[in-house]
Amino acid sequence: MSRAFVKEPESGAPDEPLPPRRISEHPNYVTPSGLQLLQDDLGRLTAERAALLSAGDDAVALEQLRHVERDIAYVEARLGSAIFVDPATQPPDQVAFAAIVTVREQGGHEHTYQIVGEDEADAQAGQVSDVSPLAQALLGSRVGDTVTWKRPLGDLVLTVVSIAYR
Repeated sequence: MSRAFVKEPESGAPDEPLPPRRISEHPNYVTPSGLQLLQDDLGRLTAERAALLSAGDDAVALEQLRHVERDIAYVEARLGSAIFVDPATQPPDQVAFAAIVTVREQGGHEHTYQIVGEDEADAQAGQVSDVSPLAQALLGSRVGDTVTWKRPLGDLVLTVVSIAYR
């Protein structure tokens, strides 16, 4: 039979599975709040899935359900691979995971960052991923140390002013 007479599924058709969300190859370190965020996301997504399942065969709901189920699989995988880090066990005089670090640029401007897991990172809130170039520059440093943050816009020299853990 000629392929001309075989109906091919349309791209994005409901029976076509979505590709899984990319999961980082880095260790999945989480702070207490990062772990809570993942747990909250799973609860929200599970409730959303239940609401979409109750919508029946509605095409829009079925499409949304595919995305929600993909997100649930991602969050479950992240929770399954989570490595909990208690900030109280980190070295108080050294930048490590979960540290809240205040740094000073050469011009005198100060910035505060917290080193968190990839899923918790939020640049607007000053939370940087532990695998980011900034965190990599800061990890292991102590108050008074200078580090070089390798950025696309050019290197920036920072001095560690303070280190704290919540």
